[in-house]
Amino acid sequence: MRVAVLGAGGTMGYPMARNLARARMNVTAWNRSPDKITPLVDDGVRVAGSPAEAAAGADIVLTMLADGEAVLAAMDGPQGAAAAMTAAATWAQMSTIGEAGTDECARLAADRDLTFVDAPVLGTRQPAEQGQLVVLASGPAEARDRVQPVFDVVGGKTIWVGEAGGGSRLKLVANSWVLAVVEAGAETIALAEGLGIRPELFLEAIEGGTLDLPYLRLKAAAIAERNFEPAFRLALAAKDAALVEDAADRHELDLPLLRAIRERLAEGAKTHGDQDFSATYLTSAPRPI
Repeated sequence: MRVAVLGAGGTMGYPMARNLARARMNVTAWNRSPDKITPLVDDGVRVAGSPAEAAAGADIVLTMLADGEAVLAAMDGPQGAAAAMTAAATWAQMSTIGEAGTDECARLAADRDLTFVDAPVLGTRQPAEQGQLVVLASGPAEARDRVQPVFDVVGGKTIWVGEAGGGSRLKLVANSWVLAVVEAGAETIALAEGLGIRPELFLEAIEGGTLDLPYLRLKAAAIAERNFEPAFRLALAAKDAALVEDAADRHELDLPLLRAIRERLAEGAKTHGDQDFSATYLTSAPRPI
């Protein structure tokens, strides 16, 4: 299978491209910063100079870019991939771009007569490296068999959610939970420290109970160690929170907690955007790193 990975230099795209190549697929990669993907050559990945060059002859064109604007630029901009794709190719859009961005991609696919699969993923750097992402796929039934081999390599589980757009809506729902857990955890730790309570006592109090969460413990450890090496950047978390709020507004939902989280993450991203999502803690209780 010939797979083009557009956005192969990012935290997610790089391990996805590498895992596909190691699964003996014929992988061509493109990235806006080409130096970031040069090491993929050692895994047999061919590096392309443009999205069109990467997509030429590909069976699957996979987009994994920061936002909807970047996805559309790679697909329909100068030397965009869409013009180079054959009628038999399938576009697997796996970035997190929200409802509006997904709608624009679907319109572009329809205008270009491309088969479009909307399939964002749950997971961060480590599950991406391990090929254990959760793929939230949606699109035409006849495309499933074509893209499933790719999803089986990059993910440990695939959930199909009906027509294209369903995957992105499910991703927004899941992201709202992730955003709430991390922000609440960060503020809880800041509160504990402010009250003179060691945060590990809070974790001991909830240990083994229904309120205990592995992800909370993971981020709490990062905060305790002041280790904000990015598994998922705060700037991207802020972007995702804005997508959730946009979806809520589009559907006339009043979700004040998510609105407050979006505002808080946007504030933190101004200073700590390139650090891990857990660095939102620093906005509540700034400490030297």
